[in-house]
Amino acid sequence: MSYAIIGFGAVGQALAHAFARKNFDVAVASRRPPQALAPQARAIGSTVVAKSLRDALEADTIILAIPFGQHDEVATALPSWEGKTIIDAMNAFGVPPEELDGLPSSAVVAKAFTGARLVKGFNHLAAATLAADPVVEGGHRVVFLSSDDEDAIAPAAALAKQLGFAPVNLGTLNEGGALVQARGRTWGPLIFQDVKKEQ
Repeated sequence: MSYAIIGFGAVGQALAHAFARKNFDVAVASRRPPQALAPQARAIGSTVVAKSLRDALEADTIILAIPFGQHDEVATALPSWEGKTIIDAMNAFGVPPEELDGLPSSAVVAKAFTGARLVKGFNHLAAATLAADPVVEGGHRVVFLSSDDEDAIAPAAALAKQLGFAPVNLGTLNEGGALVQARGRTWGPLIFQDVKKEQ
């Protein structure tokens, strides 16, 4: 299984730290050329490799850590997303609900990445918390996951466990997933909740 993080801001770098901590290979890419990202990627860890967007999108599992408004641009980078798992770590805070046709933001993302399996995850923790060691007193830091595709949850949960987190399945995007999604200028009730769980 190969992994890529698209977006190398605070959340993208936090996720890269999580991969590096476990010596997992991960590609990182953004709008900037790979040579601009390479020094920071190397500083995080030797398993974090800066690539072009096109090369990074060859990964089996792709984590979106870009501003919500940029997801369409990434979605058009490949003609087909069949066989890929997309983990939506974005937050659509401030995006008017009518712009999303009343749907959860992740459902909008799922439509853009036609053919992919989409999971909402890794978005509810602040970047500094996400970058910290998830093994804490009292257990492992929880990562909430939700998807309309039950088969997509298993690989995302496996990745979360491998990175040291405790995955918790909230169910579908419209039900449990709504707890970790912004709606307009309102945060879901589970966003920023730093919960621990025995693994």
